[in-house]
Amino acid sequence: MANNFWRDRSVLVTGATGLLGGWLIRRLLSHGADVVCVMRDWVPQCELVRTKQLDDVKVVCGDVTDRRIIERALGEYEVQMVLHLAAQALVGVANANPVSTFESNIQGTWTVLEACRHAPHVESIVIASSDKAYGAQTELPYHEGMPLEGRHPYDVSKSCADLIAQTYATTFGLRVGITRCGNFYGGGDLNWNRVVPGTVRSVFRGERPIIRSDGEYIRDYFYVEDGAAAYMLLAEQLVSRPELAGMAFNFSNEIQLTVRQLVQKILDKMGSHLTPRVQNRPLKEIRWQYLNAQRARELLNWAPEFTLDQGLERTIAWYRNLFEESHSGVEEAVNTL
Repeated sequence: MANNFWRDRSVLVTGATGLLGGWLIRRLLSHGADVVCVMRDWVPQCELVRTKQLDDVKVVCGDVTDRRIIERALGEYEVQMVLHLAAQALVGVANANPVSTFESNIQGTWTVLEACRHAPHVESIVIASSDKAYGAQTELPYHEGMPLEGRHPYDVSKSCADLIAQTYATTFGLRVGITRCGNFYGGGDLNWNRVVPGTVRSVFRGERPIIRSDGEYIRDYFYVEDGAAAYMLLAEQLVSRPELAGMAFNFSNEIQLTVRQLVQKILDKMGSHLTPRVQNRPLKEIRWQYLNAQRARELLNWAPEFTLDQGLERTIAWYRNLFEESHSGVEEAVNTL
């Protein structure tokens, strides 16, 4: 695609205050896109607000489950591209609050797609699914031909949203692409219960990092800037290649790590000799999950821009800056008293 593909294109992004949303909007703006965000909650700590990117986008206040809001945004701003990221994304929260998770993740998806079905300017739509949509499979790595067999609330919500997206492509001819990514990590994630930000913060505080499980759960860890690039690539390709409509793509650097290995990598990169506290709590989560990204490599000519080591280094640097800014702010406040 030409470098100016995104210039002046009207792009609707849901989930703008999330980890991926902030980096995706940064990338869209750098490519000259005209970005419209649907935002439910005001999150002052999010990357979108903290970096003042919010000043450069249009904001529609509302919930993705409200079709009138989505239809108005698509119509008034003549939206051409839709990147639907909004979701309740925490497994623990989903186990505690399954209904609100189903509403956000399933109803939110059909609401966006139904609004797009009636929007004449929309050229392509990317729907965020997840590796969790596959559920627990007997063979790994996951590939796109496997059935979607989520069993726990979050996993089920992603299986359903994924199938609904395929339905709108098959039945109504929408140019919908589906992403199935591993566990995103990167600067801007302020959910300290997640392993990467939680470990980094613990090291900066001189505290032992916590591993909630036995540390042997295996996951794909996918750097957020690679995720933003992958979403934009798929959205572009859908415009000129209708045969991609309804297809799902795994995006992964295809490196599998246990939680314990990931924590140790972070400790090593930060020069820390702390040892993690392993709580060994039983979790209602799939034990082994990792992806095969061959389809994305072959059909989209996609490859990650960052290695795992580079992604972790950039992530640690982001948090270092955050904590240094916070420390400087406290010192400045004290000095003015």
